[in-house]
Amino acid sequence: MSEIIRRDPRREWIARNRLHPEYASVVAALGGNTGGGAVSEWLGPNGVVRKNPRAIGFIGPNGVKRIDRSGLQQGGQSAATATAARDSRRTVTIDQPAFLVAVVPDMTGGRLSSHDKDLLGLARRLADADAEQPGAVVAILFGEHKEEALGEAGIDRVVHLDDEFYAGFAPETRLAALSAVEREMAPRFWLLPDSPLGGADLGRRLAVRLGERAATGVWQIEADNDAPLGWRCTARGGAGSLDIQRPLPRVALALAECAEPVDETRHAAEHLSLAASIPSTLSRIEDLGQVAVDPAGVALAEAEFILSGGNGVKEWDDFHHAAKVLGATEGASRVAVDDGFMARDRQVGATGTWVTARVYMAVGISGAIQHLQGIQRCDKVVAINLDPGCDMIKRADLAVIGDSTQILAALVAMVEQQRGEQRDAA
Repeated sequence: MSEIIRRDPRREWIARNRLHPEYASVVAALGGNTGGGAVSEWLGPNGVVRKNPRAIGFIGPNGVKRIDRSGLQQGGQSAATATAARDSRRTVTIDQPAFLVAVVPDMTGGRLSSHDKDLLGLARRLADADAEQPGAVVAILFGEHKEEALGEAGIDRVVHLDDEFYAGFAPETRLAALSAVEREMAPRFWLLPDSPLGGADLGRRLAVRLGERAATGVWQIEADNDAPLGWRCTARGGAGSLDIQRPLPRVALALAECAEPVDETRHAAEHLSLAASIPSTLSRIEDLGQVAVDPAGVALAEAEFILSGGNGVKEWDDFHHAAKVLGATEGASRVAVDDGFMARDRQVGATGTWVTARVYMAVGISGAIQHLQGIQRCDKVVAINLDPGCDMIKRADLAVIGDSTQILAALVAMVEQQRGEQRDAA
């Protein structure tokens, strides 16, 4: 029998015409799923799987067919199913680790930043290199934190030092605590984020205390049997214009995107406490608190909280007032900039400024692909929109469906009321 695949043009035509009386039987013969709609895939004459572009997408709330770029609703997959798939991570418990990898995240705002998660991904590479003798990642956290997904970030052990004298800028006190961890646990590696307002200073202090020559600006590591610790690192040098390779030392300060964050496993995040008390130190540094900065003067690329407006904003005076009350840096979509409501340097997106805010609040922005590219590294996205089927709503971690003017007014009233109560209590 010949192995040549024979075409049946009539059957292929019926498979593309869901109004044909023989549509259901032909789709079943082709192995497709009718589901009340057109067949989405079938085997072509040359053995190549062909797709029907008319079957991709979904019907929005206004009866308009939309394309779901996230892929969650293609093929009938619901958001709940996708969430369940994300939650089905493999649980990993390391009872007797062969060694420890200590990580000191910045925990800006009491939560793991994207830089911290990249650093934990790098730590997991070091800990999981030997499947027979895996190591454990221990995180040293200072002050109060709000993070509830430490295990999902790849942390096996947690040392939480929440005394008040660790809060703020207290490098000498934190260094004494890290020295105590070194004496009790003796980690094989110390990893800190090479961030100007966090781990960069503390990591260099720790390296001097341990007598190590720290590797700074690390963005890549590779296994190297000739290295003392079995790894070689690549770091940025010459103001980022060249790369420097050297054996990975015990203390490393890594850049953002040094590794992929952990997304396939869930770890124990078991809390530990130090056996010996940490000796008190007389600090020569006094933290006088943060200096107030006008959010309007902060560049978009450096802002941590951005309130961005789009075509759905009708009352721009109320928008500016809300940004001032919330203490947010103002941003805008390209449509709002082209219409003259915001300056060009306030445009967010691939054709404007790529932002890395911890909170990005999009007001009346539908979510064009260029805009979504510009906010892809934001930690939390809040969307306020009238259209529940727009792409920004799908991208958002929190979505509010309603009129933006009324929602912003209610939010401003709540913030002002809370601040008034705090002043009265003081």
